[in-house]
Amino acid sequence: MQARNEILGSADVIDWFAEEGKRCFGQVIPGRTGSTHVLTRLEPVGPVAAFTPWNFPVSQSVKKVAAALAAGCSIILKGPEEAPGACAEMVRCLADAGLPPGAVGLLYGNPPHIAEYLIAHPAIRHVTLTGSIAVGRAVAALAGRHLKPLTLELGGHAPAIVCEDADLTLAASELARMKFMNAGQVCLAPTRFLIARPVYREFLDRFRELAQRLRVDAGRLPNVDMGPLANSRRFEAIQALVDDAVKHGAAVECGGQRIERPGYFYAPTVLSDVPVAARAMNEEPFGPLALFRAFDTLDEAIAEANRLPYGLASYLFTRSIANEAAVTERIEAACRREPHLRIEH
Repeated sequence: MQARNEILGSADVIDWFAEEGKRCFGQVIPGRTGSTHVLTRLEPVGPVAAFTPWNFPVSQSVKKVAAALAAGCSIILKGPEEAPGACAEMVRCLADAGLPPGAVGLLYGNPPHIAEYLIAHPAIRHVTLTGSIAVGRAVAALAGRHLKPLTLELGGHAPAIVCEDADLTLAASELARMKFMNAGQVCLAPTRFLIARPVYREFLDRFRELAQRLRVDAGRLPNVDMGPLANSRRFEAIQALVDDAVKHGAAVECGGQRIERPGYFYAPTVLSDVPVAARAMNEEPFGPLALFRAFDTLDEAIAEANRLPYGLASYLFTRSIANEAAVTERIEAACRREPHLRIEH
């Protein structure tokens, strides 16, 4: 179901960018003197080099390809080696729909070599990457060396703040869905669960019950809620984070271990009372790992939410307009723009 939704959503993204392309208007700006006006118009920047990840191979690629095409730019897509067929089929669909030859290119291979060649090439006028922070730093350094404009979407460590007045059933359901989608291998996934102390245990129990009910198996099978981790490196990384958190005093509410069957299946894991010193509270888990801490004041929750340099997304559940305003104004997420919020009225 998650894979099907990705494809359907990707088709919607193409429609959206196609319509937005009709609204790339310029502006008439008053000049410094009454007799002059400044005119602006939007023009294609030129060929784009795009690097996309494996976790959503179609939707992440579509966002870059559709945006470039709508703006009148050609694009060379470096697809993920872990899921090559998905991008290939997407490009084939575009070709079958009548896309002009050369408008979209697709290649695979050694990522550092491809990045060095493409970014340095004089024909490339813009670079875009969705990936890890480590890869983002390397690509940003290359783009800076060649003075190429750059768009990055990197890792996350999203806080999820649940206030005392929240609808706990709704919050647990929505956050569990977001946490364990794609086995937690989602940069927007909520990771640090910051729960108001009066409802901490109640919410934690609700969330744990939902995690324990998830059916974990191969995605091709019916009624599966969560699939495996991508590879052995992910499994080893998650287990190391869990072991470290327990060593620092966290309690395992559920999961915390591999599911014994062929493949990289890891149990949905909930840890409570995780100290800030634990590695998992500071490094992006990128797996089915939910970290719980209680807070006494909203100021405390916001301070923890802003503690890390990650700022991709954040979540808030509350019925209070005052709480919503406080979080919206003070939290640093989505490049210091407004965070992803779920507001209950």
